[in-house]
Amino acid sequence: MLSTLYTQDVATHQPLLRTGSEGESAGFSFEVLPPLKGTGTETLFRTIEALAPFRPRHINITTHRAEYVYREVEGGLVERSRVRRRPGTIAIAAAIQQRWGIPVIPHLVCSGSTKQDIEYALLDLQFLGIEDVFLLRGDKAREESMYQPTPGGYTHALELIDQVNRFNEGFFADGTAMKVNGRPFEFGVACYPEKHEEAPNLESDIQILLEKQRRGAKVAITQLFYDNERFFAFLERARQAGVTIPIIPGLKPLTKLTQISVVPKTFRCDLPQALYTELCRCKTDEAVAQVGVEWGIAQCRELIARGVPSLHFYTLSAVESIKKIAKEIY
Repeated sequence: MLSTLYTQDVATHQPLLRTGSEGESAGFSFEVLPPLKGTGTETLFRTIEALAPFRPRHINITTHRAEYVYREVEGGLVERSRVRRRPGTIAIAAAIQQRWGIPVIPHLVCSGSTKQDIEYALLDLQFLGIEDVFLLRGDKAREESMYQPTPGGYTHALELIDQVNRFNEGFFADGTAMKVNGRPFEFGVACYPEKHEEAPNLESDIQILLEKQRRGAKVAITQLFYDNERFFAFLERARQAGVTIPIIPGLKPLTKLTQISVVPKTFRCDLPQALYTELCRCKTDEAVAQVGVEWGIAQCRELIARGVPSLHFYTLSAVESIKKIAKEIY
């Protein structure tokens, strides 16, 4: 369960590092995506095989909403339909847990989901004996200028948290009592060192995190960042506001030239000037990847030295770089 994966001294708000038998000074975890529809699990399983030797505390599995796609049909017309490109979050979680015995934390999201969808997902997870989930609002649809809740779904992650809590108490979304209660779910949530893109300011964003904690969140994992000082400043302000749950830094090494502009725009994060200067000297993806590894190693070492309980990595397009970083850190 999440509450046993991380240890923290809530009196002093200082994380306690869990030292392993091989000198491990901080935990390791990572996030994977379900495979694209029709492509199989080979690539995903190779990712896990590459990173499993670093003894991950858990593996997170993302959930992706359906989206509109357009295809040309007879007569020159264009047909619009909804397609879910990456199905199978719960099935993948079960396969990982069965094959490797590593704790899994599937994502549940408001985006594209109804209350009933969430309820069925919780029931499936309960049947599988998976007791940890990660709760998020999720991204807006590509065709939307701003996030729109799915009819019968939720606008905020707090509403999703409330449904999980009611489920834990033995009630379905419609208020009907369950005949038999299963083991309760524990859940983690997201947080944003450089604030959520829709938040008016960082203080209001921290208050949302505090409310997630009040409603039962056991751990928070950050959006990716490259400037440790932003993380440390966020952590201090969160602690001052009363957030006591472990806050785990989320990291993703840069690996391609295109990411120099795409990543800051997509994830609303700044590149420190020192990193940007080095990246501007790169002429190839290989050069960017090397800078990404070197920056990642330095970033991880500083985070561990300052007492983070664990490091969490986003693996998309970055598995080999993460493996190189982990070899130096763990």
